[in-house]
Amino acid sequence: MRRQDQTKSTASSGSESCSPRPSAVVKAFEAVRVAARRLPHVEAGTRYDGSPVLRLHGCFMAALASHPSAEPDTLVVRIDLEDRDALIEDAPETYYLTDHYRRHPVVLARLARLDPVALHDLLSISWRLTAAKTKKRLR
Repeated sequence: MRRQDQTKSTASSGSESCSPRPSAVVKAFEAVRVAARRLPHVEAGTRYDGSPVLRLHGCFMAALASHPSAEPDTLVVRIDLEDRDALIEDAPETYYLTDHYRRHPVVLARLARLDPVALHDLLSISWRLTAAKTKKRLR
């Protein structure tokens, strides 16, 4: 399967101080991008704010959390609510939630606490959930 690495150039808007340095963001996301390579049809790209994101058939799967309520180097991952609650209960030092993200089917994960196997497992769960959503959308 061929994966496209989509990049968009962004014009400087003078608001760089509000978001992480691009090199720091890319470095933090690299392990996520590597883990996602093993999942079919996952595309790495950029979001509206220039931060990296993973998509499956154009649907959000995972990205670096950009809301100020999230800790630095946190991954936001699509997941169903039952799985989210179980992850947070089982490993609160790794998984968490803020009020901003609570209403969305996502979990926040501290990248520094995720080993490669846990990261791949988390992305696989997200892939299955997102694949089900894209099947409905593609009909």
